[in-house]
Amino acid sequence: MNSNKKKGRIIGVLFLLNFITGIVVYQFLQGPVLFGKNYLIDTSANANQIISSTLLGVFMGVNAIVISIILVPVFKKHNFNLALLYVTSCILYFIAICIDNSSVLSMLELSQEYVKNGNTNSTTYELMGNIYYKKHWWTHYFSLLISSFPVLILFYTFFVAKLIPRVLSGFGMLAATLLFVEIFLSLFGKGFGMNMMMPIGLIQLIVPLWLLFKGLKTEKEKTLTT
Repeated sequence: MNSNKKKGRIIGVLFLLNFITGIVVYQFLQGPVLFGKNYLIDTSANANQIISSTLLGVFMGVNAIVISIILVPVFKKHNFNLALLYVTSCILYFIAICIDNSSVLSMLELSQEYVKNGNTNSTTYELMGNIYYKKHWWTHYFSLLISSFPVLILFYTFFVAKLIPRVLSGFGMLAATLLFVEIFLSLFGKGFGMNMMMPIGLIQLIVPLWLLFKGLKTEKEKTLTT
């Protein structure tokens, strides 16, 4: 099997794993609990769920780095600087996830203390809860902001190297840009809404499936489509 085809299918599986893991972590394990109205009580009640979500978050970050390393030999044939930049951006994304996980676990610890001692000093715990909630909001949104960079670099490299159809890599760059704009504006309370983030979810599903069936383009295929 051609090396590009094999590597393409491997990273297709890894991308799909990260896509599914991201949905599980943010839509099912963390989101309903940490961003709910009763987060001070619910976080403690779902402690195992929250801890599991942080471990899955670490897996996502490590998996992103693994993908970038697998792609280095492919990308450096076209542009070594882009290959290096992609690896670096994935490492930064991993660090952002770890920082976000730290704020998640801080909320868990506060929630557990609130459940134990909240009746004696509920006002103080509620005030601290608001601070920890806002801290997690900031770390979460900064993590999302940073996540747009490896995606943008990935699809830009795919585009210039013609490793996947340019319509897909072009849409990927657009989706990453929309994600960055939405999160950046949201930090200032000016976001347009969640619809701006739909393209990134769509492309993160389509491209892994494409890679699973087609792999990365070979030199012969790129020549034929030129």
